[in-house]
Amino acid sequence: MSQDNVKDPVPPEQTGSADQERDQPADADASPERTIGQLRQQLADAQAEATANHDRFLRERAELENFKKRMQREKADALRFACEPLVRELLPVVDNLERAVDHGAGNGQSVVDGVRLVLKSLLEVLGRHGVKRIDAVGEQFDPTRHEAMAQVASAEHEPNQVIAQHHSGYLLHDRLLRPALVTVSSRKSNGAVESGPDSD
Repeated sequence: MSQDNVKDPVPPEQTGSADQERDQPADADASPERTIGQLRQQLADAQAEATANHDRFLRERAELENFKKRMQREKADALRFACEPLVRELLPVVDNLERAVDHGAGNGQSVVDGVRLVLKSLLEVLGRHGVKRIDAVGEQFDPTRHEAMAQVASAEHEPNQVIAQHHSGYLLHDRLLRPALVTVSSRKSNGAVESGPDSD
């Protein structure tokens, strides 16, 4: 047999390389699965981020709408109560006219009638601008609308009933401009029973 027909033995290192080459198709088959898994995870993360951004957008939009409504309400209130300082200054004029009518009766009826007309006209003007008068006599004392100047014991009235009004209170729409200055009744205490002459 000639030496040319004898094949050299394959080194072990080359044999290992051939085995690795045979294993590569299995790794190549697993690689797309890993890629798909990664893509699915990225998609899930992107969807979660999009949902969070959408929720944040909805919350910020709701806050913006609430802010707009609050600003519109404050603007409407500012316009509605813009005449409040003027009305406050006019209320003492109304008080003086009322006093003039009360004290002038019988001393000069024509003058009283003229002042009464002026007072009536002024109250009508104030009424057209949302001013309402508080008449407290006979009502239960309300600390949100009345200011007690005095308290008088009375058996003819319920406790905490307004029995006199010293000047009227006024509202501008639903806001208190000035409380009514009043006298309030209190329960009359029972006096001590008078004893008769001492008997021996």
